[in-house]
Amino acid sequence: MLPIKLLIFVAFISTALAGPWAIMCAGKNENTIRGCDIHGCGSYGASRGKRKHNGVDVTCPDGSVVYAPFNGKIIRQAKPYKKDNAINDGIQITGEGFCIKMFYVKATKYKGNIKKGEKLGNLLPLQKVYPKITSHIHIQNCDLSDPTPYL
Repeated sequence: MLPIKLLIFVAFISTALAGPWAIMCAGKNENTIRGCDIHGCGSYGASRGKRKHNGVDVTCPDGSVVYAPFNGKIIRQAKPYKKDNAINDGIQITGEGFCIKMFYVKATKYKGNIKKGEKLGNLLPLQKVYPKITSHIHIQNCDLSDPTPYL
């Protein structure tokens, strides 16, 4: 009897600790933060030379479908770089008390309502700009706070 109670407790804790956002990449069963590779680490606050990483990198294979993390509205296109390149695209989303920028996504639209789990677009080819990087979407809260607890 004890093992069943323990299993139920572990399942409850796992659910309670899981973030409220949906899984954002097709073929994944959780939002996994990119570890470290030759281009740096994907965690919030990781060193980027003289600055800190203002978001979280969620692993996702190049070209895969990217889904909305919560119900809300796409406000606008959001580009991570001043100069264009193969991955300079993304969107800003608000809803359910959140405001995020999601980079490296070619969106199906740049304005309008979205539902949690709805297709937003596809991950762009990070390997073209950063060879040997672990492919990912970049999630950044608009206020630059840590989005990790919501994953």
